Amino acid sequence: MDKLISPIPRAGAIPKAQGPLGQAAAMFFKNRGAVIGLALLVLIITASLAGPFLLRADPFDVAGAPMTPPLEDGHWLGTDYVGRDIFTGIVYGGRATLAVALAATAFNLVIGLSVGALAGYYQGATNTLLMKITEFFQVLPPLLFAMVIVSLFSPSAGMIAVAIGLVTWPPLARLTRSEFMRIRELEYVAAARLANAGDARIISRVILPNALPPIIVNATLNVGSAVLYEAGLSFLGLGDPNIMSWGLLIGSSRDYIFDAWWAATLPGLIIFITSLSICLVGDGLTTALNPKLRKL
Repeated sequence: MDKLISPIPRAGAIPKAQGPLGQAAAMFFKNRGAVIGLALLVLIITASLAGPFLLRADPFDVAGAPMTPPLEDGHWLGTDYVGRDIFTGIVYGGRATLAVALAATAFNLVIGLSVGALAGYYQGATNTLLMKITEFFQVLPPLLFAMVIVSLFSPSAGMIAVAIGLVTWPPLARLTRSEFMRIRELEYVAAARLANAGDARIISRVILPNALPPIIVNATLNVGSAVLYEAGLSFLGLGDPNIMSWGLLIGSSRDYIFDAWWAATLPGLIIFITSLSICLVGDGLTTALNPKLRKL
């Protein structure tokens, strides 16, 4: 009789999430820093995507008197040395900066996953050759190398994304290689070989899904790095001058930092908050996707 009676949960008790994904999500949302970072990131992305449709203004237009302080004459964040509205520039600039960062991360993933997967799975001469190439790119100064690439070609948003992807893929390739070398020796991979599965199927369907947790964390952190790289290139005048971005806002106002501090400081603060929020989310994912740290 007692076995037929299910225990009554105590008041306020939260049932355990079932399955690995549910447990990972529960672990993630227990991390207060990760939740705050996710909330800030969602707010920034929403403002960057929806803001331009609500404002319906040109960020390059003169909207008021030059160097108007914040909260004066209807300008929430003031104006720059030309008279462009800083708030409008930040909203429009977020869309360009985040788009470049995401595109650069996608390009980074394509190169890093391809090189790391092939090196870790085949090993031998393939591993040696690909790791030599990886080491060559890894010893180059990333920002300087990106500046050279953008300078040689047109300073467009697409070229900036390609340049950032080219200078940031080696760490991901090494991480992917180490995961593939570890997983390829496990029993279920050997079982797949005995079932006559081809190399392409084993790499894409068997090993890669099990190697994804640390790769996802690395990709998340790469988005934050790409935001900083894009801002740095635009600050140095190597960004697309026809597209408003956070780096362009800072770079164009750096000579007037003592006369209109807000024009360069506030976009820089947004870059800092965005990068910090991405790092907090990445830290939460590190804990949530690691089964050894997950509280079952």
